[in-house]
Amino acid sequence: MSELAQCPVCRVSRLLPFRRVGDQVYLRCPNCEATVMAPESRLTAEDEKGIYELHDNDPADAGYRRFLSKLAEPLMAQLPEGARGLDFGCGPGPALARMFTEAGFDMALYDPFFHPDPTALRARYDFITCTEVVEHLHQPAEVFDQLDGLLKPGGWLGIMTCFQTDDARFDNWHYRRDPTHVVFYREATFEWLASHYGWRLEIPRKDVVLLQKR
Repeated sequence: MSELAQCPVCRVSRLLPFRRVGDQVYLRCPNCEATVMAPESRLTAEDEKGIYELHDNDPADAGYRRFLSKLAEPLMAQLPEGARGLDFGCGPGPALARMFTEAGFDMALYDPFFHPDPTALRARYDFITCTEVVEHLHQPAEVFDQLDGLLKPGGWLGIMTCFQTDDARFDNWHYRRDPTHVVFYREATFEWLASHYGWRLEIPRKDVVLLQKR
């Protein structure tokens, strides 16, 4: 099995062999408990984008809006009127940004494939949303550093991703079967991130994390 010299989430420990499922190899960090797909098992950027283009993230779809409301509702409850936000990794159909705009918040968009606007990464924000994003990151520590820099003091980072909880079910887990998912987080992983950055951590709903910058 492959090994990486350093965990791409916490940059503290060496990743250890965890699992091989078919041709895909997975590693586990003993420090932050993240599970990471080995680099040689990942898709090319072109193939990854091709899968994203198949996603049907219609901003007008009521079912998709209900799904996004798992994050939107508890995050909006924390925000002052007129707060400015960034939908980071918004994808081809930025439905969540539209929901926040409809609620009276000013939103910017960034996505490396579909909205690669560098000006969005030169501002600072009252809140940042990352829905179904962090599991795709090849270099998550660099992105978390970036997001921390983009947040104003007191700002909120809202993340939605399926927590990895049951090793016995990992092989057949629907989230693992998506080949664009390369990092899987546990609650302990987010606890480590909150401690590292000095963020306040809340988990208001299943698979939803709110982190407030001090």
